[in-house]
Amino acid sequence: MDISEDQVRDMVRRVLLRTLGPDGIEGSGSPKGEAHSPPARATVTEADVLAVPSGGQLTIPPGATVTPLARDAALDRRVKLVVEPEPGAEAKPSTGTGAAQVVALGADHGGYALKEEIKTYLGELGYAVIDCGTFSTAAVDYPDYAYAVARLVSEGRAWRGILVDGAGIGSCMAANKVPGVRAALCYDHATAVNSREHNDANVLTLGGLLIGRNLALQIVKTWLETDFGGGRHARRVDKIMEIERRYLRK
Repeated sequence: MDISEDQVRDMVRRVLLRTLGPDGIEGSGSPKGEAHSPPARATVTEADVLAVPSGGQLTIPPGATVTPLARDAALDRRVKLVVEPEPGAEAKPSTGTGAAQVVALGADHGGYALKEEIKTYLGELGYAVIDCGTFSTAAVDYPDYAYAVARLVSEGRAWRGILVDGAGIGSCMAANKVPGVRAALCYDHATAVNSREHNDANVLTLGGLLIGRNLALQIVKTWLETDFGGGRHARRVDKIMEIERRYLRK
């Protein structure tokens, strides 16, 4: 069954609405055809992070959107992003592991079973999960779910993304078509570490029919907890992203 881009957008909106509530989606509270003025939300950009000395701290207002490039710059420069506390509340870092981090998760029918295992495991580790589907073993097309997850990461609504299909290859290809996404197919501990330390991957793809549950969960944990190495690797990742920017400028 073919799914249009509008249908994918609607699917992502419904997932976000269910997971984040109406305040998490701009314009979600207005009936169709009515004018709506969403509350202003600050946006933290790469330039904001680059203005902070390496190893420093950047305080961001509650509800602010942090762009993917800003998050990448923060990781590279070891800048801690701290959400400005509400009255009477303590500031909490928005980087690191645990409930402060949102992981977008998706799969096709070949990856459905492993996706469900990963979803449970992510909850045990303390991550918030946006499940983009699929929700059964009925046959579907992996690019639709890869796009849904990759878009959440690209737009900064998810910190990282994880995709599972039969072999993990197709989802990786599809996700990498979305600007700002660096998807990596990992199949053991070494590739999980390398994709994060050297390539600053922000989407992980797995072959649900090629690796077992225990290895998959080990890869997920390692990938989520491995920091980007920065340094010479940052220069190389910048060159990867510059290739993308060349085509976006056309």
